[in-house]
Amino acid sequence: MNTTRLRRIKDHLLAENQCSGMATAQGSPITTHVLNTGEGVPGARMGLSLHRLDSHMAVWSLITTGTTNDDGRCPGLITREAFIPGMYKMRFETGEYFENLGQTCFYPYVEIVFTITDAAQKFHLPLLLSRFSYSTYRGS
Repeated sequence: MNTTRLRRIKDHLLAENQCSGMATAQGSPITTHVLNTGEGVPGARMGLSLHRLDSHMAVWSLITTGTTNDDGRCPGLITREAFIPGMYKMRFETGEYFENLGQTCFYPYVEIVFTITDAAQKFHLPLLLSRFSYSTYRGS
């Protein structure tokens, strides 16, 4: 029983580290959670990226990329120091996610564009997803 429990803890920690190259989860002002509402499960192993708009050049700059863990979360998207007011975009690779499940979907990717005016706040951006629909909101 202890071996099984330790294996689960190890698997959970390894899944969180799938967001390699990202800031540490502690203190990240932007978080996300993907839920596959069609299946009733977390959106595990979905690729995503975070971008910020360079308003002077009108070009999106890539901040980081990652993959959701088994719980559909990708902690550590950006450090508090790098988080500044501006326009951001989070892109979810939904087509590849469903393809890996052996399914097709209508949306090859989902981009959520949002504006940050107060970088001192915390922002949670859940993505509720099925093969033919999605929704999002600003969570807490």
